[in-house]
Amino acid sequence: MLKDITLGQYFPGNTIVHRLDPRTKLVLIILYFTALFLASGLFAFAFMLIVLSASLALSKIKPKTALRGIRPILIVLLFMTALHLFFTRGDTILFEYRKIIITQEGILTEVFMASRIIMLIIGTFLLTYTTSPIALTDGLEKILSPLKKIKMPIHELAMMMSLALRFIPTLIEETDKIMSAQKSRGADFESGGLIKRAKAILPIIIPLFVSAFRRADELAIAMESRCYHGGEGRTRMKELKTASRDYTALIFGAVVVAAVVLLGRIEIFKL
Repeated sequence: MLKDITLGQYFPGNTIVHRLDPRTKLVLIILYFTALFLASGLFAFAFMLIVLSASLALSKIKPKTALRGIRPILIVLLFMTALHLFFTRGDTILFEYRKIIITQEGILTEVFMASRIIMLIIGTFLLTYTTSPIALTDGLEKILSPLKKIKMPIHELAMMMSLALRFIPTLIEETDKIMSAQKSRGADFESGGLIKRAKAILPIIIPLFVSAFRRADELAIAMESRCYHGGEGRTRMKELKTASRDYTALIFGAVVVAAVVLLGRIEIFKL
């Protein structure tokens, strides 16, 4: 299960999606989220699914890899959609038993909500799949640079976000190693009730926290030894430059949002 968490992983490549400026990709992901939240009908969701599939195809990311990141949150996703299924009221009742009522509107709400969450997660993963942490940090810092005028520590915030994404795969690998070591010593993480399982996690959490703090301390020492003092006066080996493909991608993102708004006006299976 831990190996299915793919957030923060970067897959190097030379596709058109990889070559896009990180600032462009950050703006595109915002437009993508906006379009998903504006989607309110079957045609709009189908259109967003086509857009997401095309993006995965252009980045040469396998659908199996993208869907693998959904497995760790599958239980939470099922719980959230079940709430909409049983608590959404409507005029078309399909099943009724005492206080349990399932309506056609509840089923449609459940399907649309689950689809929206899954596409949101895959879109976020696609950003980290095709953008290195350093490029993502530089792009985020450039976009938020106007906030420096009000004394906001933009570089530090971007650096913290980049380091957090960078160390997610490392901590997952560390957790897997600790679990394997504890299992070899006879630890059981699968049997017993909820309280017993919670107690069994303690031998994992404590070494993991110790390892995380040690890594953080080593990283701080390494940055200080290289005379790191924040973003003031720093230079970059690769300066961010926009190309014609970036402007084309931004125009396409705006068209997607406009198309979703227009498709949402069609009253077929509307949410």
